[in-house]
Amino acid sequence: MLNRILAAIVIASALLGGPAAAHTDHITSPNAAFGHDVGDDYQLINYRQFEAYLHTLAAQSDRMKLMEVGKTTEGRTQYVAAVSSPANIARLDHYRDIARRLAKAEGVDEAEARALAAEGKAVVWIDGGLHATETVPPQALIAAVHEWVTAQDPEALRVLDDVIILFAPLNPDGWDLVADWYMREEDPEKREFASLPRLYQAYVGHDNNRDYYLSAMTETTNVNRMLFREWFPQIVYNHHQPAPAGTVVFMPPFRDPFNYNYDPLAMTTLSEVAAAMHNRLVAEGKPGATMRSGAPYSTWNNGMERSITYFHNA
Repeated sequence: MLNRILAAIVIASALLGGPAAAHTDHITSPNAAFGHDVGDDYQLINYRQFEAYLHTLAAQSDRMKLMEVGKTTEGRTQYVAAVSSPANIARLDHYRDIARRLAKAEGVDEAEARALAAEGKAVVWIDGGLHATETVPPQALIAAVHEWVTAQDPEALRVLDDVIILFAPLNPDGWDLVADWYMREEDPEKREFASLPRLYQAYVGHDNNRDYYLSAMTETTNVNRMLFREWFPQIVYNHHQPAPAGTVVFMPPFRDPFNYNYDPLAMTTLSEVAAAMHNRLVAEGKPGATMRSGAPYSTWNNGMERSITYFHNA
């Protein structure tokens, strides 16, 4: 059920596009909003532009609800865009409560849990921009949101019936800083962000991904509240950019041995989801995905967003 949505964000990260979709006339395209396609050479869309675009899409589409989740360190509003079928969006609070009851399992016996699971919807979190100098993920987030509010093919409509997707920009302050610095040059070939004059996130810079166990940063607190107090997604796709030379993207499974402090079921389902992602890319003739020893990360750093979620059975 989920391999379409999982592959879509991977393909977006690799190609800044996605599966072909019939785009409805009344939904503003990224090209119409920004004057160029997402991922065009020498172009970076900043967070302010993305924020305005989210409001535009929310006003145009009954598949999307825009949620404010708090303020950033520099005072920007941090959003999460919930995308699903119109019927699911109309009952979004109901399905959020089902996910919460199942995750917390307080006062829920097995029979009720099975009934709630049958009634509820899968919740999938997809984020971008945690490390703002990894510029592909936040741009891919723009393409992915647009794809899922406009797709009309039967597979996409089935996924939207079964899944609530939460699209989340993680570092609005850094996104604006990096994109603005890059676009400051009038000559496109002079654009760069290697000479950024300050950290792209206050106090922590690149290591905002080591804050998820401590939640010292305002942005981390906003995300942790969404993940572990309100929505309890079953799948968390924490989107990064770097990969070994010659590859486009790395994905689970990560190198062995896995962290034995996790429930083994979290690790086996991680591999199951990853297999669906790899299979979809191979089937569509999109090379460049790597795993295991090709991915320089493991499941042993307990402070990162993706690894802290394993402790919460995501």
